[in-house]
Amino acid sequence: MLSKNELEAIKCLQEVCENEGYQLKLNHDMLENRKEGRQDDFFHYEGDTLVGFLGCYYFGSKVEMCGMVHPDYRRKGIFSFLLKNAVTEAEQRKASKVLLNAPSSSVSGKDFLRSVACKYAFSEYQMKWHEKELHEIDDVILRDYDYKKDQEIEIQLDIQGFGIEEQDAREYVETMVENEYDHRFIIEAEGRVAGKIRVSEVEKEAWIYGFAIFPELRGKGIGRKVLTKVVKMEHQKGLPIFLEVEAKNAQALTLYESCGFKSYHSQDYYSLLKSES
Repeated sequence: MLSKNELEAIKCLQEVCENEGYQLKLNHDMLENRKEGRQDDFFHYEGDTLVGFLGCYYFGSKVEMCGMVHPDYRRKGIFSFLLKNAVTEAEQRKASKVLLNAPSSSVSGKDFLRSVACKYAFSEYQMKWHEKELHEIDDVILRDYDYKKDQEIEIQLDIQGFGIEEQDAREYVETMVENEYDHRFIIEAEGRVAGKIRVSEVEKEAWIYGFAIFPELRGKGIGRKVLTKVVKMEHQKGLPIFLEVEAKNAQALTLYESCGFKSYHSQDYYSLLKSES
């Protein structure tokens, strides 16, 4: 578990780095809910000042890594050292895949990636909702997620909705923890469970994650109805609303755009090759 001082230091360093014109994907909702006894975060201080940070985000046996170094302390091997330690930890935890994340517009990030044995995997758009009239239809139900009863539903939706391997989906569900920022919902439509969605309210922003509908129920307008319901709910709270979607997921991208979401940043992911780890 990270201390308040560590979390504040991460935010301060992030602010300095993002002055260069990009946004880092540091998943603050996950940073604020780290489990005891696991090393998911790596720090480098100069005196009392944090100048280098790398966070690891495990999803089953897959791990995503994102980090930063203060502009005044780059080209000193700091991030290489942090990455080496993070990869060693991932190997000990038998991670099957390591993904390095960098904002598409980060010049320093891309320069570093050229020095690492990795290959481009995919890109992800970050989207923000722009106010638009949406008509809510009350024939879909959002009920609270039950951490004991709904885990198998979560697993099957991750497998069928996101192509996650079953073992990874099961391992990820076991690491899920309840926290004050997350609102998890099971979607019900046509008299059955239809999907799931998670809304995280952090730093006065609402982020939509893990939105999936069972394949056999797609194309019936359920996704649009759910998205409308969630957007209206968060908009009434006065929160700006964001989500992320893979660039190659054209169907989801079209849905989000039609509901008022517009892309404003993108993140690139690179698979770390085995020879590097």
